[in-house]
Amino acid sequence: MNYSRIILAGLGATVAYFAIGGLSFALVPQLGDEFRKYPAIYRTQEGIVLIGIFAVCAFVLHNYVNLKIGLTLTLQQAAAYFIEWTVVGILIGVIYKPK
Repeated sequence: MNYSRIILAGLGATVAYFAIGGLSFALVPQLGDEFRKYPAIYRTQEGIVLIGIFAVCAFVLHNYVNLKIGLTLTLQQAAAYFIEWTVVGILIGVIYKPK
């Protein structure tokens, strides 16, 4: 088993996940309207833009930018989700072995 390829696949899947999520908001603007209905949970557009100025690693800071949570929780969630989706990818690879 090539662990470096598994790690790269997990990282690629993480980037793709957030890229597709971003595209969905660009292509379906009604999603943004739904989020604006819950101002106690989600940051305002102005708040997202202000934080987004220094959010270079958007896929790590995604929850911090959108949700009203702290940076520590954001980083812990990012690590947990990365591990979670890497394990999911490994299991898919183990279960589905192409000939």
